[in-house]
Amino acid sequence: MTTTLDLDPVRKAVLIAAQNDAFRHSVLGNTPVTDAPQGQFVMTRGVAALGPEAQLELTRRVAAFDGFTADSDPQGWHEMGVIDLDGTTVWFRVDLYDTDYQFGSPEPSDPEQTRRVLTLLLPSEY
Repeated sequence: MTTTLDLDPVRKAVLIAAQNDAFRHSVLGNTPVTDAPQGQFVMTRGVAALGPEAQLELTRRVAAFDGFTADSDPQGWHEMGVIDLDGTTVWFRVDLYDTDYQFGSPEPSDPEQTRRVLTLLLPSEY
């Protein structure tokens, strides 16, 4: 039996990217809950201070984001992106934790062992 630990790095990156994409799409209900990896969607105080309309628009843009490049996504995991909202730069980041959200995931490509946290933040809050 092949496990995710046995995957070559390229196949593993493709698998993690697909899971991260499914999770991002799920924040607006674009992916059935049963198909999306488990996790949390959070934002920093700086993003919250932009107001509800900006938060909704940023959430829409994160869910639809497809601007990953080799420069911005060197691992190929689709874990970070940059959005410009009317001149305000906002980042999003997907971090991969263990099922208790205490440590990094022991096997990021295995959704049974991984929980995602997608964070919207301002660059000054990094």
